[in-house]
Amino acid sequence: MTDLATTEAILATLIRHPTVSRDSNRALVDWIANRLEDMGASVEVLPNATGDKANLWATLGPPVDGGLVLSGHTDVVPVDGQDWSVPAFDLTVRDDLLLGRGTCDMKGFLAAVLATAPLLAGADLRHPVHIAFTHDEEVGCLGARALVETLAARGLRPATCIVGEPTGMRLVDGHKGCFEYTTRFTGLEGHGSDPDAGLNAVECAVRFARKLMDLAEAVKQRAPSDSPFSPPWTTINIGRLAGGAVHNIIPGAAAIDWEMRPVQAEDAAFVHDALGRFVADTLLPDMRAHAANASVDQETIGEVAGLEPRQRNAARDMAAQITGQNGVDRVAFGTEAGLFQGLGMDVVICGPGHIAQAHKPDEFLARSQLQTCLRFLTGLGRTLLR
Repeated sequence: MTDLATTEAILATLIRHPTVSRDSNRALVDWIANRLEDMGASVEVLPNATGDKANLWATLGPPVDGGLVLSGHTDVVPVDGQDWSVPAFDLTVRDDLLLGRGTCDMKGFLAAVLATAPLLAGADLRHPVHIAFTHDEEVGCLGARALVETLAARGLRPATCIVGEPTGMRLVDGHKGCFEYTTRFTGLEGHGSDPDAGLNAVECAVRFARKLMDLAEAVKQRAPSDSPFSPPWTTINIGRLAGGAVHNIIPGAAAIDWEMRPVQAEDAAFVHDALGRFVADTLLPDMRAHAANASVDQETIGEVAGLEPRQRNAARDMAAQITGQNGVDRVAFGTEAGLFQGLGMDVVICGPGHIAQAHKPDEFLARSQLQTCLRFLTGLGRTLLR
């Protein structure tokens, strides 16, 4: 098995690349690409449209259909405004805890994959092992969405996928989807002393927010009786409502950031249909009666499919055999797993660290978790040789 010191050294390098989602990840991806190429892997760096971000797709073993994908994301959340006791973008060891932004979410898994890769590269694999490291997971799984489109266009169909998000090395075979939107309202500014002379965009946004709240209650009644999630229904959350300038100006613009986490695809359709009819039949006509140029515009930030629990799941079963775990968990947080499942793969989520340790100041990963991950990946390698 790969030693822990080697893995920690790789992790230290990954952490020193501050790949916050708003910034480029190219330097890190290039470093990983060079490392994998030196092992003999077939490596592709797949840039986004602007070239400042990239996915990495690497293959060890024969270039044939099937095989396994080891999936992780390279981006991390910001540290702005957080009170860190250690440098956020340096690896610090404290009482067998590895501290630094991304140690848990999810560069610990990336480091373990890279540390184990030489064992796979030197083995006589019957099926390929693909390494998929993506950009912009934290802001809508943008990289994974582009990657699965590329794989689909090329006709590549790996059979199984392990997504290494932090689960405490427990097996997870299901989570809700995560759909995020910004809805913008354009009204008509005016003097606050005569509200009827303008169109208050904030009031329009409030009406929209009230509709969202009504729908949040309605989808509770639609929860499947056998829903495996907690809570068992689709949720709607209003994350931000902003608009206006000062007390005495009728606000001409407002915006709502909101999200929906469906437990079933029908709920998403139900919500969108209800909102569409409300805007088209009620809200917008009322707005344009006061301001002819009034508008309601919706931007889709991201629509990331959930991971659907399935009775037959070869990835889950393989991971269970290696770890000896008898049960599986379902989680509330979203991942890229549903995108890979949508491409036809069997998918399980299993990675080092706990989600409660992510996104916080002094984010950390316990060494014991990293060690367990290395044992898992080593066992996975042995399985692939059989």
